[in-house]
Amino acid sequence: MAQSEKRSILFVCSGNICRSPLAEGVFTHLAAETGRSGEFNADSAGIGNWHAGELPDPRSRATARNHGFDIAHQQARQITLADFSRFSIILGMDSGNMAALKRIGGSNPQAEVALFSEYTLGKRQDVPDPYYGGDDGFETVYHMLLAGCQSLLSKL
Repeated sequence: MAQSEKRSILFVCSGNICRSPLAEGVFTHLAAETGRSGEFNADSAGIGNWHAGELPDPRSRATARNHGFDIAHQQARQITLADFSRFSIILGMDSGNMAALKRIGGSNPQAEVALFSEYTLGKRQDVPDPYYGGDDGFETVYHMLLAGCQSLLSKL
């Protein structure tokens, strides 16, 4: 598959250190496991720039390691207007992210912009932000992302 034919997916959460880097890691890991890595460009970004340049939250990194993949190479970044033309699919983790994405991307973005769980699993459900909770919240988020990413991979 030629470089230009790759499907490009951007996962977005609030600060790009918990949910979206984990989603990027899960999706990339699943694509690699199924021999489909070459078909996709996956990335993640945050609505805000609070954590720009930082590694994913240590609990996100630990959750990834516990499930057999590494996200320690990722660095948080803020979404840009250019992302709406660089990516074919932009998936927000919750309804707050979706409101911000609509505001940032305008009324006619080139990318398909959708709520992660609605696009991947057909149900309107927020992926909860585990930042202020304990390790168990990251595990819950991982399982939600895993189910969604498995479905996404099978649809693409």
